[in-house]
Amino acid sequence: MSTPLTLSAQHLTLFRGRRCVIEDVSLELRRGEVLGLLGHNGAGKSTTLQMLAGALLPTSGHVEVCDFDLSRQADLGKACLGFLPEHPPLYRDMTVDNFLVFAARLHRVSAAQLPDFLALAKQRCGLSEVGDKLIGTLSKGYQQRVGIAQAIIHQPAVVILDEPTVGLDPTQIRDIRNLIRELGNSSSVILSTHLLNEVESLCDRALILQNGKVIFNDTLAEMHRHNDIESSFIRLTTMQAEGVAP
Repeated sequence: MSTPLTLSAQHLTLFRGRRCVIEDVSLELRRGEVLGLLGHNGAGKSTTLQMLAGALLPTSGHVEVCDFDLSRQADLGKACLGFLPEHPPLYRDMTVDNFLVFAARLHRVSAAQLPDFLALAKQRCGLSEVGDKLIGTLSKGYQQRVGIAQAIIHQPAVVILDEPTVGLDPTQIRDIRNLIRELGNSSSVILSTHLLNEVESLCDRALILQNGKVIFNDTLAEMHRHNDIESSFIRLTTMQAEGVAP
């Protein structure tokens, strides 16, 4: 019996005016998988993640999360999702605890579940000792942890992380990577990053976007078939730019 499908995106296309910025993007994610989303700046990674999270409606195509269509059953689908955008949606004048309680209520976590959910999210993100601190007084690394905590406070089946380690120091990057590995044990994770070694150490599969189109969607083993991951990424993106089939 195959592992349950948690997210399915079919033929996502987005126009801005007359310009097509995302063209016919399809992907699937199963429980326990970590998918790395790669691409150069401007390739369409953040835009794609926003559509997958239900924050941006595609011009055509559809997304299902845990069998709920985000265009017709948005509340039910988004209840199964946790999303960390590129710029974490933090209220810096709130304490960590107050902000996470606020996020939990937005996700309709019940009053009975709230204490346990809050404690677990803080423990997983290394925030247990800073619950009474104002978010604005925390370091960038801790603010990023708070951003991840708000994305997982309701224990979603799918976690979408846009550049979760950008701007962090090596110790902070290590801690966030360890957390992502843990999330991948119980949830499906989509991780956008510029760091190829991050994909290599964390992900089961990779999807590469270029100019809003998918040019690779397969396992890391397949990506390694010709060479190391960096060389494979350069080969695929260069061949696409030159109009050569991989």
